[in-house]
Formats: sequence, structure tokens, C-alpha cells
Amino acid sequence: MKVSVIGAGNVGATCADVLAQKDIVNEVVLLDIKENFAEGKALDIWECAPVNLYDTRVTGSTNDYSKTANSEVVVITSGLPRKPGMSRDDLISTNAGIVKSVTENVIKYSPNAKIIIVSNPLDVMTYCAYLTAKKPANEVFGMAGVLDTARYRAFLASELNCSPKDIQALLLGGHGDTMVPLPRYTTVAGIPVTELVAKDKLDAIIERTKKGGGEIVNLLGTSAWYAPGASAAQMVEAIIRDQKRIFPVCAWLQGEYGMNNIYLGVPVVLGKKGIEKIIELKLNAEEKALLEESAGHVREVMAVLDKLNSQSA
Repeated sequence: MKVSVIGAGNVGATCADVLAQKDIVNEVVLLDIKENFAEGKALDIWECAPVNLYDTRVTGSTNDYSKTANSEVVVITSGLPRKPGMSRDDLISTNAGIVKSVTENVIKYSPNAKIIIVSNPLDVMTYCAYLTAKKPANEVFGMAGVLDTARYRAFLASELNCSPKDIQALLLGGHGDTMVPLPRYTTVAGIPVTELVAKDKLDAIIERTKKGGGEIVNLLGTSAWYAPGASAAQMVEAIIRDQKRIFPVCAWLQGEYGMNNIYLGVPVVLGKKGIEKIIELKLNAEEKALLEESAGHVREVMAVLDKLNSQSA
């Protein structure tokens, strides 16, 4: 059984490393366009095997997609970060071209693969991959909610001085400042978080979660990679092992939450077939309003891609 990770940068290499250490597949293929880059990263990860005691073979390739053939799951991390002077539309245009090309090559060699998008801007890049792949929507989805809830849970664990293992949480919406954390669905060992954390502190944690990616960028001068890579690997594991895990995932909505034709973060059951079920929560008026606001922002970005596609048609 094989998993391929496209893009051997920090996020992609971390995802490949975490997957190798989970020891759940025979081979992880790491692919990049930069000459020998993926080969070097893959070799370094493989040389960890005797130390960390796993059998998963890790191989690298410079743009040879035939090496990814018959992958069960493909994780796409390819894309450029936003640079000074670059507008959001510029970023969408650049990364959409990359994601489109990568997806075409992935489908050519692994037509049955489940595709997980990590490239940014996340929601619209997932939409781009879906349009390109021409696969059922339950087989093309984005990683955002697993990362965002991980940050939320980590901040709560710090506040409560408890184990993050005991914190369960959900959030909805787009990946970014308009995401919708749900305190009402957040528990600590089954105890509602609202009974343990004062409202002002909980609100501050939610705001910190929304800007979690930016906090890392301000500290490092670049995007996060450990948590995003591990989050993508956790989704891969759920698929490979058919775990039926309930995760917030960027999914294609067709009527759920009263929305149509939009990729948005919602809780799903993730298993061998990809998204096996979208779970609809009973939202209150405030939660619905926040989700609508987030969806509006995502639709604006999707409209930019639709316009670019129509111009190039």
C-alpha cells in the first residue's frame, strides 16, 4: 500500500516523516519539482527507520509522477506562499495553476486515490482540485479543520493545565480568520468547556485560534509545518486504516447546512472511501450567522478562481 506526498517542503516532508513513523503503509513517495530535493528528504527520513523502528520505505522523486502510481491516498502541499506586493488574486492564480497541474498528474497515475489538499488558500485550492480531478467529491477534500482544532485544543490545554488528549472540539467554516470554533461542542473529558474556562478567556483563546497561523508566521517569518504536516498524516491514517474518524474537513456541500456548491469546513466521518458522511450539527442563530459569514468569504475567493477559469477557457 502506497501514499504519495506532492511537495517536499516543510509541510510535505513533515507529513511524510509522520506517516513513515506510523508504519501503516509499505511506501511513502515524496515528490518535488526541485532537483534532488525530495530524494534528499526521503533518504533522510528512511535513515531514521533503524532508530525509530519502522519498515515503511520512503522514496523521493524529482517530478516523476510514475513513481506515485497506484497510490491509495495523495496529499498535495504544493504551492507558493504569499509574498510582499502579491495580491490574494495573484496568489490564487499562481497556486491554482500549480494545483491543477499536480492534480492532473496525480489522476493520471492514481485515478482511484483519495486526494487531500493542504495548499493555500485552502478552500479554493480544494475546489480547484475537485474541478480538475473530475472525481466524486467525497474523494477530494481539504485539510484545515484538523489543524485548527489542534491549535484550539492545545491553547485550551495550556489554559487548563491539562492533557490535550482529554479535549474534544469542533469548528466549522473556512480556513482563516472567519473560521467558527464551537465552544458549545467543546468538552474536556466530557465536561463542557464553558464550565471550566471563563467566557473572556475562552473568547481570547478562540481569537488566538483564528489567527494561529499568523502567530507562527510572526514568530518564524514563515508558515507552520509540524502541526499541519501531522494533521494531514492523521487524515491519511484514518483513510488507510478505515478508522471512521470524525474530523472537521473541508468538504463539498450539496444542501448540508443550507449551502450548495461550496467547499467549507464541516465535521465528517473519514474512512477508506474518503468522506463517508457529512455530519450536520444543530446550530443556534449566532453559530449560523458566523458560518454564513465564513461561507461568504469563501465564495468570494471561489469566484476569483471561477473568473480566472472563464478567462482561460
